[in-house]
Amino acid sequence: MAVVHKSALLFLPLLVMLFAKQKDQQQYSIQGYAQGTDYSIKYFANDSVVTKASVDSILLKIDSSMSLYKPYSQISRFNLSKKGMLIDDHFARVIRKSFEVHRETNGKFDVTVAPLVQAWGFGPKPVSNFPDAARIKELLQNVGMNHLELQGNYLKKKKPGITIDLNGIAQGYSVDVVADFLLKKGIRSFIVEIGGELRVEGPKPDGSVMKIGIEGPAASSTDEPEIRHILSFSTGAVTTSGNYRKYLQRGKGKIAHLINPKTGYPLDNQLISVTIFAKDAMTADGYDNAVMAMTMKEALAFVESKKGMEAYLIYHRKDGTVADTLTNGFKKMILK
Repeated sequence: MAVVHKSALLFLPLLVMLFAKQKDQQQYSIQGYAQGTDYSIKYFANDSVVTKASVDSILLKIDSSMSLYKPYSQISRFNLSKKGMLIDDHFARVIRKSFEVHRETNGKFDVTVAPLVQAWGFGPKPVSNFPDAARIKELLQNVGMNHLELQGNYLKKKKPGITIDLNGIAQGYSVDVVADFLLKKGIRSFIVEIGGELRVEGPKPDGSVMKIGIEGPAASSTDEPEIRHILSFSTGAVTTSGNYRKYLQRGKGKIAHLINPKTGYPLDNQLISVTIFAKDAMTADGYDNAVMAMTMKEALAFVESKKGMEAYLIYHRKDGTVADTLTNGFKKMILK
């Protein structure tokens, strides 16, 4: 599975993990490459009960289900089907969550955006030209989650031309699957990170909480992104969606990789980056893209209406300068 709209993208706003020394259990680390990006796992235990091979096996199975970059995957076969097909439990769980996020955000999150993502050059196949207005109008005929229906584990197409892209939520789900695997192994202190999507369980064995660095754009567009805040919390997930790292150049302008499923065009609004805190990574991952499609005022009101969800927003002021704001709950997690 490639990293994405977040789309298909390797360079999301990064969440930097900071670990201190501990006293009782030993810290174990696993690094690897999967789903088009790097992953990192750090956990505390008395023995190395989780191995790289076991993690790679989990991620390979998820890729075989939902990777657009694997021609044999279930999602690739579903996209080629005319009426739909029976899907596995991984696929079904992500689709169920996708329906929830779609409903709660009034369609700002939509997995049927796949043809638009591809047309704008962020899908599995390279493109030579961006779509014109007529082409976008044509593609929008096959966009809309009302054209999908999940019956048990059978995902039905109501229109044969519907194709889906789960890259805006499946990586968060992958983080949760790996995190749940660690919990089943009896590990109660860890950080699982895939492509910047991150879930924490803690505290550390010495009683201290985990510390997470949140990256954002520098004050000057010519400078490298910088760590803007350090979060401190014991349990939960943090994911980020942004348009300052992944884009395509068009003349002097930039084409953001986040596509508005209602208009068919890349997002071009006030928000630069959205970091969401939630109880699990799939929830945070699913909602961060949708919140990016809102105004700053709408985004703050939306997140504050969701129990257990917090947000950190980076945005453009009217004069073009960069500013940021946080929900009250997010502010409480920031280390001074």
